[in-house]
Amino acid sequence: MPVPPPGSEGPLHALVRAIGSIQRARPLLDQCLRELSADQADGSHYFTPDDMARLMVGAAVPRDGHRVLDPVCGSGGLLVESHRYVRERVGLNPAMSLQGKEQHAHTWQVARMNFAVRGITAHVFPPGDSLAEPEPERHDIVLANLPFNQRDWAPEDKEEQAAGRSAPPLPVDPRWPEEPPSRGSANSAWIQHIAHALAPAGRGVFLMGDSVANSRQPVTRRLRERLLREDLVECVIALPLRVFGHSKASACLWVLNRDKSARPGWGVLDRRQQVLFVNARRAFEPVPKSRARRLGDKNTALILTTLAAWRGLSENGAAASPYSDTAGWSRSCSTEEIADRESSLMPTSYAVEPPSPERDTRSRIEQLKLELADQFDQMRDLELRLLDVLEDI
Repeated sequence: MPVPPPGSEGPLHALVRAIGSIQRARPLLDQCLRELSADQADGSHYFTPDDMARLMVGAAVPRDGHRVLDPVCGSGGLLVESHRYVRERVGLNPAMSLQGKEQHAHTWQVARMNFAVRGITAHVFPPGDSLAEPEPERHDIVLANLPFNQRDWAPEDKEEQAAGRSAPPLPVDPRWPEEPPSRGSANSAWIQHIAHALAPAGRGVFLMGDSVANSRQPVTRRLRERLLREDLVECVIALPLRVFGHSKASACLWVLNRDKSARPGWGVLDRRQQVLFVNARRAFEPVPKSRARRLGDKNTALILTTLAAWRGLSENGAAASPYSDTAGWSRSCSTEEIADRESSLMPTSYAVEPPSPERDTRSRIEQLKLELADQFDQMRDLELRLLDVLEDI
């Protein structure tokens, strides 16, 4: 029987016990979460597809005893998958610290119910904005299915907007030591928030719109330059279109790693000053009776196998599989080469398919999409500057 979370309200307590009395409670809950996601998908809270959760957790490689954080946990799917991943390998209930943060009160309640039904111990903080302040402690793993291009994200923006005034400069913050993020989009703020929350050997895995990987905006480009200087970027994976129910935007999966060296208990290959790019744009399967797509188990496993081979990472004492670049699929690049290409982190610019008329057309379309997204970003910044000027008149 699932155990309701301590201090849960009466209706939640009753609902958890009612679900617990039904056979196959977990599949029922999963179906409810998918339907909830379809109804509430407004770009700020949504359900992470199962295969995407497996890919993200598999890329992060959580271990027993790790501290795992999801700063935008939604219904808690990534933390649930982290628990399953470790339990499958240790054969016991993992001794992990699972922490989630969620801004929306209703989704926060769903996350607590999700953990309770599965008998998972996790701490979900009271509803609040994760970007409001730095994380108070460091984590071994940070996972996040982030909202794309979130505007008016800073607490100062919300307060001043409510008062009808222009927002003041962002205060000094240890998360952005060189320059503050753009107010027009929270993308760079989220990346720096996650990087700051990582322990010395911590890993962060998160979803991000394509434009951040290739934007020519000075603030975004300088952020990529800093991430490369600090050797934080380990892998960037270009994902297929339409694999998210909440968004049709093209996206990449980013993997940050504070220690890419070869070491006991990790990979046997030293990958410092290197980045792996995986072009998985065409690694999808259609969803029956729908225009949507999904990664599927086969493609998820292929991506994770490629990343593990590049890391020199093996399981169960087996020798690590050898890695080699594959045209159109994956390529390992030095940070020096990336810096020479305006610090672009767009996988489709490195893991290039062999020449063909079809490939040339697709490449041109991809480039035009990136340029259009970049123009939209610049328009948002100009709009905010114009509003600030008008406020001062």
